[in-house]
Amino acid sequence: MTEVELREARLRKLSFRAWRRGFKEADIILGNFADDMLPEMSDTELDIFEILLEVPDQDLYGWIIERDPVPTEFQSIIMRKLNIYYKTAYTKIYKPHGRFVSDFAFGIAAGSERRAGRI
Repeated sequence: MTEVELREARLRKLSFRAWRRGFKEADIILGNFADDMLPEMSDTELDIFEILLEVPDQDLYGWIIERDPVPTEFQSIIMRKLNIYYKTAYTKIYKPHGRFVSDFAFGIAAGSERRAGRI
């Protein structure tokens, strides 16, 4: 295999793992993040993302949504990008005027609307 083919295979593998973690909320965030960001990542950044995919779902999800502090050994540019991505990702799946693409999107948007006192 050529270097390009090896990289493409690695990207496919990481995308597959990001989309199929077994925890719907994490699948949606990590899968969309992978689709949007993996092609632009360096090999070092891909290594970091791969390490993060080894973390148990509940721990990683807690770090992504900033419910739990990220342990020092997992603090990285990729973790920061995941935090930022989570905060803006719902705009990709939320449609204006109350139309939603998925139940997950509804949960995020309705929760933030409810917290803001709009519904």
